[in-house]
Amino acid sequence: MASHRKLRAAAVVCAVAVAAGPAPVAAWAATPTAAPAAPSATAGADAAARSVTAPSPDPFSGLSADEIGDKAVTATQSATSLRMTGRVVTEGQPLDIDFAVNDRDECTGVMKIKGGTAELRRTGDVTYMKGDETFWRASMSSQGMPEAQIDATIELLKGRWLKIGEGQAGSADLSGVCDLKGLLDDLGKDEEERRGLTRGPDAEVDDTPVATLVKKKDGGETTTVSVSQEGKPYILKMVKAGGDEPGSLVLSDYDKPVRVVVPPADETVDLSKLDQGTPA
Repeated sequence: MASHRKLRAAAVVCAVAVAAGPAPVAAWAATPTAAPAAPSATAGADAAARSVTAPSPDPFSGLSADEIGDKAVTATQSATSLRMTGRVVTEGQPLDIDFAVNDRDECTGVMKIKGGTAELRRTGDVTYMKGDETFWRASMSSQGMPEAQIDATIELLKGRWLKIGEGQAGSADLSGVCDLKGLLDDLGKDEEERRGLTRGPDAEVDDTPVATLVKKKDGGETTTVSVSQEGKPYILKMVKAGGDEPGSLVLSDYDKPVRVVVPPADETVDLSKLDQGTPA
């Protein structure tokens, strides 16, 4: 029995890591100033940019699209916090996300995959995750976990948060979802890949005027990035159309506080307890 319980605990953590997938910005960092397209099921992420007249004077006057892209990456990497809302594709599955994350490795948000929904919170090197039955069942089934163990595990987790502490299996993978510095560092890793941008029509994202940067690749894949023309040149929206991983991501709430609420102890299941087969 003990080995079965350990298998169950390991499968749950593995399932969570797979469901969380690569962090959205990192997943799109192959085109650092760009990202995916496809309507987001998360509030606010599916608002299309509207064409507008550029601010006068144009804050990017005299700069090439590539130079604007460089400024956008530098500014975005300086952020102390932000919110990511939208849809990405990970492991071939659409993943809807709405996360706020800061530079202290704290985050709070919601993800939806395979018809299931899960909340994730991280603070003080501890990750909490609460999923509905559809989420847990789909995630654990994808790991080949036997149905009987899935049923027993879901019963233990019903209405509770899974608590994964520092050093426990899977904690390192999950912490990466809330690693703002790591996510944003990936934006500028491949500078050469970022070259070849063109500037499209100016537009708006959530009533903020933006410069539009476009990169087209062979095979019909087009990446569009919206850069704020007000204040710091933060990236406000990234869209990828065509290709294998279309999607859309809106970045907002730059440098605003991220408040993470720790679930009450009586509503959590420690991973070590799950390993032992007890609910609390």
